[in-house]
Amino acid sequence: MLSLNNIEVIYSNVILVLKGVSLKVTSGQIVALLGGNGAGKTTTLKAISGLLKTELGEVTDGDIEFGGERIDRTDPEEIVRKGIIQVMEGGQIFEHLTVEQNLKVGAQFRPDAQGVRQDMERIYGYFPPLVHLKNRVSGYISGGERQMLVIGRALMARPKCMLLDEPSLGLSPLLVREIFKIIRQINENEKSSILLVEQNARMALKISEYAYVMETGRVVLDGPSDHLKDNEDIKEFYLGLSEVGKRKSYKEVKHYKRRKRWLS
Repeated sequence: MLSLNNIEVIYSNVILVLKGVSLKVTSGQIVALLGGNGAGKTTTLKAISGLLKTELGEVTDGDIEFGGERIDRTDPEEIVRKGIIQVMEGGQIFEHLTVEQNLKVGAQFRPDAQGVRQDMERIYGYFPPLVHLKNRVSGYISGGERQMLVIGRALMARPKCMLLDEPSLGLSPLLVREIFKIIRQINENEKSSILLVEQNARMALKISEYAYVMETGRVVLDGPSDHLKDNEDIKEFYLGLSEVGKRKSYKEVKHYKRRKRWLS
């Protein structure tokens, strides 16, 4: 369904951010994209959604295809119409609108006016806390409620592929588990493909089928999520566990990263 083929991304005609990134998301699949800060994960999502163009970024080599059609030269609004929706990091909402008005914004590119109310009820079914907040101004809801709202707003567009950027960011462990449970339910019920950018490697590998690991603008490791969970490099760097199951200090983990054993 979605494929990135050896893409290169440059900002402001000077800064090379992505260096030959290739990945695939098949229909109905959850794929995780892991990596530390600055690895290029968010830039990868913006290359797919077309938002690079709003930040002086450009795909300068390779190509991106969705449903067999090239989209890396397509405007963001047209990419949305094709069925790709990006959920931005940090739960970005229209704070002056109510919760329900925010949800309706997600349906603005749909050609059918009918079914919006039915879909709204479906969203409330996934996120029951939003039912009691529908008339509240969104600027006054909590971080967890914001995350529910932005995912719900994306679902209102009936996406074929969702790009989720750090859905666990700033949330408590209990809310993180709940959000990831709902993401899995959405994937199963809606049959939407999901490309999940996440630093919580444990949760991302738990719900995804396949995963890629990025470092400094390159994919350095990929494979089925079940296999990566048992990979010693993933355990030691991303899960912070040594070979004997003891948690290492941050300093030691950073030293391990510099060794880049998986590249040898």
